[in-house]
Amino acid sequence: MGAEETVLAFVAAWNALDWTRIYALLADDIVYHNMPMKPVQGRAAVRAHLDAWPVDACEWEMRNIATSGNVVLTERVDRFARGEDRIVVPVMGAFEVVDGRIIHWRDYFDMGAIKPQAR
Repeated sequence: MGAEETVLAFVAAWNALDWTRIYALLADDIVYHNMPMKPVQGRAAVRAHLDAWPVDACEWEMRNIATSGNVVLTERVDRFARGEDRIVVPVMGAFEVVDGRIIHWRDYFDMGAIKPQAR
């Protein structure tokens, strides 16, 4: 699977909240960095990080995607449901893919846009 196909499969897994598939697409030593926060390294650490912010539903709307070699850039609108909360976040994402697994995942967004939406 090429880099872009890997990222599109990752987005589809998020939209289905298919946690098994989400984690299968991450390299063991993944570096995940939500740019307003500190980076997280390793699949187990990413799982713990995501488990700390559980969601009931998710939709990542892909606006644009660009690929150069093993790097995939995405412009998305991420929508999450958490109980009564509905959170909508414009995101620019950068993914580096090796052998069909994401080795670096960086999302750039405005943390200030999330806080008024989440309780």
